[in-house]
Amino acid sequence: MGLSEAPGQRDTQALLSTTQAMELRRRDYHVERPLLNQEQLEELGSRSSATGTLQWRTWFRCSHARAQALLLQYFPVLAWLPQYPVRDWLLGDLLSGLSVAIMQLPQGLAYALLAGLPPVFGLYSSFYPVFIYFLFGTSRHISVGTFAVMSVMVGSVTESLAPDEAFLQASNSTVDVAARDAARVQVASTLSVLVGLFQVGLGLVHFGFVVTYLSEPLVRAYTTAASVQVFVSQLKYVFGLHLSSRSGPLSLIYTVLEVCWKLPQTVVGTMVTAVVAGVVLVLVKLLNDKLRQQLPMPLPGELLTLIGATGISYGVGLQHRFGVDVVGKIPAGLVPPVAPSPQLFARLVGNAFAIAVVGFAIAISLGKIFALRHGYRVDSNQELVALGLSNLIGGIFQCFPVSCSMSRSLVQESTGGNTQVAGAISSLFILIIIVKLGELFQDLPKAVLAAAIIVNLKGMLMQFTDIRSLWKANRVDLLIWLVTFVATILLNLDLGLAVAVVFSLLLVVVRTQLPHYSVLGQVPDTDIYRDVAEYSEAREVPGVKVFRSSATMYFANAELYSDTLKQRCGVNVDHLISQKKKLLRKQELKLKRLQKENKLPKQAAASKGTSISINVNTSVTDIESNDVEGSKAKQVSSGTELEDTAARGQEDAKAPDMSSLKTLGLPQPDFHSLILDLSSLSFVDTVCLKSLKNIFRDFREIEVEVYMAACHSPVVTQLEVGHFFDASITKQHLFASVHDAVIFALQHPRSSPVNPVLVTKL
Repeated sequence: MGLSEAPGQRDTQALLSTTQAMELRRRDYHVERPLLNQEQLEELGSRSSATGTLQWRTWFRCSHARAQALLLQYFPVLAWLPQYPVRDWLLGDLLSGLSVAIMQLPQGLAYALLAGLPPVFGLYSSFYPVFIYFLFGTSRHISVGTFAVMSVMVGSVTESLAPDEAFLQASNSTVDVAARDAARVQVASTLSVLVGLFQVGLGLVHFGFVVTYLSEPLVRAYTTAASVQVFVSQLKYVFGLHLSSRSGPLSLIYTVLEVCWKLPQTVVGTMVTAVVAGVVLVLVKLLNDKLRQQLPMPLPGELLTLIGATGISYGVGLQHRFGVDVVGKIPAGLVPPVAPSPQLFARLVGNAFAIAVVGFAIAISLGKIFALRHGYRVDSNQELVALGLSNLIGGIFQCFPVSCSMSRSLVQESTGGNTQVAGAISSLFILIIIVKLGELFQDLPKAVLAAAIIVNLKGMLMQFTDIRSLWKANRVDLLIWLVTFVATILLNLDLGLAVAVVFSLLLVVVRTQLPHYSVLGQVPDTDIYRDVAEYSEAREVPGVKVFRSSATMYFANAELYSDTLKQRCGVNVDHLISQKKKLLRKQELKLKRLQKENKLPKQAAASKGTSISINVNTSVTDIESNDVEGSKAKQVSSGTELEDTAARGQEDAKAPDMSSLKTLGLPQPDFHSLILDLSSLSFVDTVCLKSLKNIFRDFREIEVEVYMAACHSPVVTQLEVGHFFDASITKQHLFASVHDAVIFALQHPRSSPVNPVLVTKL
């Protein structure tokens, strides 16, 4: 059966190959156009200088339409809330808001501990900022509020500015917890105000693009390192240890060493509580993953664990019987607004800027993911303003800096949330808990909150798998990931971020300094030119060198560009020019010596013919007349002198030829034209302009004409502004494409000798 099918399959394949060949022929295209240099292209396309739009003029115009546009831009809720489809979206937003609030409660309590603050301030930070973002935010799905990375950054600041050692009571050497917490709350709220001011200011000046300097590997490595910091910071609650407050470089290492040193002092009841709570939370998460399709919303494992742990702690008396540390008193109701402390601004400004940038980077990255998924647009500048106002107003009401949570955002989207109405509903649930139900969690063990934090770190700790994927995909990004992670672990979160950003920017500069340079060849029967080292069928055009760089040429790599160009051309240009100048200098000295030798007998003969008139005529007028007579005498001198003069005239006429490489006996390059493919240039600076002029000068010295090709219009404009084009380098040396330049070079294999006056001198 197989034998009978084989010929049919071959016929089918032959038919398919014939059909494909016909299709390829049908898709062939033929273009006939004149060869175009830049001058001809501008004339053909009627190029005109682009007039810059003075956008700043519109900022000062006042009209009803502009006022309405500004109002809707800065208050997005006024644009979408009047058009809110209540019947279609309200139920989904209601369920989503309830689900997020159930997560928000335990996370708010836990992340407040992470920030070094009493747990109730985590509830405040889950209410005020969320409602403010509902009014000003443009993302419909992110859940604003407490976040582990932000909390640990705040915690490093509060513990460094208000350490336990500063509040030791003289009587019994114990920490005055009330005074310490009050000082830390003041530091955290002032920090939140400062973060908000930074974010609002950057948003108003349209500085949302600053987040582009935080690449994805950098952000993922930074959050991974922050998750390690979070994990280590919770060990004291898991084991019931009292550790020293540390901040600054190597603080994480010292904390780990201190935990290991004090492990024999572990409170067994606290450790058992943390382990049991962690196991329960992991089981509930596994159950949610397994029953994801069947459950309308995830099981609130954290809330159920908190309620159960609080009940057990109250019933059994974990604090009194087993020494398990509990949350303690949670005041009911809201706190009045408090002004920030300006005295702390100078000490907080660096940390505030780092927290502002990191918080915005996390929020905008998540916001853009959801916007792409659901087909709407997120305004990065307005997001800065919204987050800034959330932190600014929240700081006045004693909140600490917030961002958005990945886990809560995913729950908000997956449970049917369509708008920030879900966020407003979750904040109202948190308000009810603050006012009426918060005091019920006074007996909640801190070990349970620590277990909840550690279990929620799973997603960020899984980012360690980036190392394997980046090793295969891009090792430069892997280097950024590793440097960011190590710097953040060793130098703490603020200095680690600064080192990571500086390193990634330096790496960009280094990569532009070391681009890929290539000599191009023509792909047969096409106008396409590719690297001859990569394409075996690409052939160099005889007599023409085409050179290309993969990066733009500027001050950092201009010298390397010139050196590599001379190296790839296979000619030692500098040595050849040096030899040429040396031989020309010898020729010039020899010519002067011959002229001097020929001049001496002529001067003697001339002095004999004019001696009488010179001796007789002594006045200036007579001397001048004798000079004229002497010149006439020279014109009617012997035939030998005429021949010498004619010979010298012929030598002068042949002088340019005498300076050629062939006449001087120097080796000539095996190409007559050099074409620079400048398609990768995105801008030019003064160093680039000088380097290009030097390339023209040097290669013309060795009788190679230089052309440029494929410049973008903005680059051409910059060349014009920089006075690059002159009498020796005109727009006729710049072509629309590499193929145009190659054809022109083949039609003009040897340019006429360059007039020395037109040679560019730098």
